[in-house]
Amino acid sequence: MSAILIAGANRGIGREFVHQFTDAGWTVLATARDANGQQILAEAGIEALQLDITDDASIAALAEALRDVALDAVIANAGISGDVTLPTEAVTWPEMHRVIDTNALGAILLMAALKPNLLAGERRLAIGMSSLMSSIASNNWGTQYCYRASKTALNAMWRSLADEWREDGITCALLRPGFVKTDMTDHQGMEVAVSVAGMRAVVERLTIADTGRCIGFDGMDVPW
Repeated sequence: MSAILIAGANRGIGREFVHQFTDAGWTVLATARDANGQQILAEAGIEALQLDITDDASIAALAEALRDVALDAVIANAGISGDVTLPTEAVTWPEMHRVIDTNALGAILLMAALKPNLLAGERRLAIGMSSLMSSIASNNWGTQYCYRASKTALNAMWRSLADEWREDGITCALLRPGFVKTDMTDHQGMEVAVSVAGMRAVVERLTIADTGRCIGFDGMDVPW
């Protein structure tokens, strides 16, 4: 039975990942940032672990709690949008750092900490959560400076990770969920279950030949 860790799993896309991978027969471990989030997962019968993806000590504690646990896949799903309404002149250092620390730096540090777990697994899938907003080629309407920058940085780091970890047999891929009804989008867009079903199907098919790709819920590659 394959085992997967889903980081940022107590609501929205993360919570739906938990439900769908569980239903598909995977052993699912999940993280939440605070006690309330952990309680939500525990009430659903899911083993809930604490993780603040922006805190080095929290990442280290999670890695220690999972010592010797083999993982076939890790999805670094924890993320924030930040204030997407900020015009250029209103972007601040603290806001940019807050969004990039969560969406990009935290994801790469989490994956590095859990590399031993992936090496102990069979599938060896290191998965980040990207966005069409990460694409420079597709950016023809501007806005959302902090969020765009965080996802573009994530793409760049994941591509490097893919090249470095290829020899270890670890597939480093990015998923694009699309515009989904979550708290982040004020519940506009497609149903969460539809997006996650598409992304889960992508995950199920991933092989080392896919390393370095950014793939949408629809199975299509996202332009860089």
